[in-house]
Amino acid sequence: MTHAGPHDFTATDMFIAAAKRQPQAMLFSSGWATDRFDRTLFDRISSRGMLPMLAWEPWDYRLGEAALKKGLPAREVGEQPRYRLSQIARGDFDSYLRPWAEGVKSLGYPVAIRFAHEMNGFWYPWCESVNGNRPGDYVRAWRHVHDLFRAAGVTNVIWVWSPNVRWDDSTPKLSTFYPGDDYVDWVGLSGYYSTRFTSDYASFDGIFNETIKEIRAFSSKPLVITETGASDAKGRKAEWITETFRLLPQHKDIIGVIWFEVDKELDWRIVSSPVVAKAFATAVADPRYQFSWSPDMLLRTKLQD
Repeated sequence: MTHAGPHDFTATDMFIAAAKRQPQAMLFSSGWATDRFDRTLFDRISSRGMLPMLAWEPWDYRLGEAALKKGLPAREVGEQPRYRLSQIARGDFDSYLRPWAEGVKSLGYPVAIRFAHEMNGFWYPWCESVNGNRPGDYVRAWRHVHDLFRAAGVTNVIWVWSPNVRWDDSTPKLSTFYPGDDYVDWVGLSGYYSTRFTSDYASFDGIFNETIKEIRAFSSKPLVITETGASDAKGRKAEWITETFRLLPQHKDIIGVIWFEVDKELDWRIVSSPVVAKAFATAVADPRYQFSWSPDMLLRTKLQD
């Protein structure tokens, strides 16, 4: 994932040059307040041999950015009453959703949709602890969107349910937000190594294992690390990357990792230094990463689970 995504592949090309590997997927975001379906964005990703994964965000991100600039508390950033979950669930946005369903259907190749991600994070208006949302609203909203696509005859979507990993102040029981295996194809997770809030080193397993264990108590769906990255504040970014790719083979249920190649809050990019780029390139040169996806392969993965 890059800041510009399919709008500008400059950062993508820099990543490819540093990693010495062609990515197999690209995650890009789209907000409901500003974006309409644009086939061009999906085709630009697919034409480069990558699976398009849409981070589909039901909010006005501009209001969120303005709140951050004002220095408002994180819990107020997601206060957008127009985008309450109950309004999605009762069909208030159906006229917006239907052109997306028809557009995605017309693509003719698989698309992953990561709808309303990090729902356990109070920084988004689709979290149940903010914005006037109530318990159960998230599942109802998810199922409504999913069912609308199903009613439109859309069969090429891989639905990705993607919470944030647990942190000290995180909400309990992720199962509360899980729509059910009939509504989810892949489970995703966001998690980063950062010393911004703690001076302690945390390995990949230290960041992700607790949440993976919790999820495995209610779903065995294939797992994708839908956002990850590492900061270099303590000079251990290259070490973290090397260790992470050494640990990944132990996680047989993880089918993909999406690197957050963005300089935002902290510089998560592998191009942040030659040492980091070399560590990443060395790690992904392992034969287990020498593969390419095909539409048939992805849809078989979707159907068999």
